Amino acid sequence: MPDRQKPAAMPVRSPLAEENGIDLSIIELLFFAYRDFTSDPDQILEAYGFGRAHHRVLHFVNRKPGLTVAELLEVLQITKQSLARVLKQLIDTGHIVQLPGPRDRRQRELYPTQKGRQLALDLARPQSRRIDAALKAIGPDERGAVESFLKAMVNAELRPQIDRLGHEQ
Repeated sequence: MPDRQKPAAMPVRSPLAEENGIDLSIIELLFFAYRDFTSDPDQILEAYGFGRAHHRVLHFVNRKPGLTVAELLEVLQITKQSLARVLKQLIDTGHIVQLPGPRDRRQRELYPTQKGRQLALDLARPQSRRIDAALKAIGPDERGAVESFLKAMVNAELRPQIDRLGHEQ
């Protein structure tokens, strides 16, 4: 009979509970909410061979047509290399067009095409239905609290980006 080796570290068998002010229940709810919020668009994106990065680019370019590549990099907080790959696919498939800036020809402005606008709407519809249902469940007077909570979750130094996209409070 082979010798059983002892594990290098002893397993912890008790569940992680609230400890030192860490609100695990809210963290868990955010995990579940994000999973479900992204699940419907993920299925749509899969049919195109796209992922969540494509969704984010489509969303922000549709929200602010003419957004420059530099502004989009700032909003998404991703590398030029990551954006370049995703943007190339969206341009090659006819969802986004890239035009030189009117004042500075080196600037590249991004615009959705009608195809890109339609895909952005198709991705937003199921998410909007989830949001509407959740807001109805908590009552109309709570929308402001939800918006304030979500905005407060964003790093303070990045909040001005939210305002530039039209979310002043």
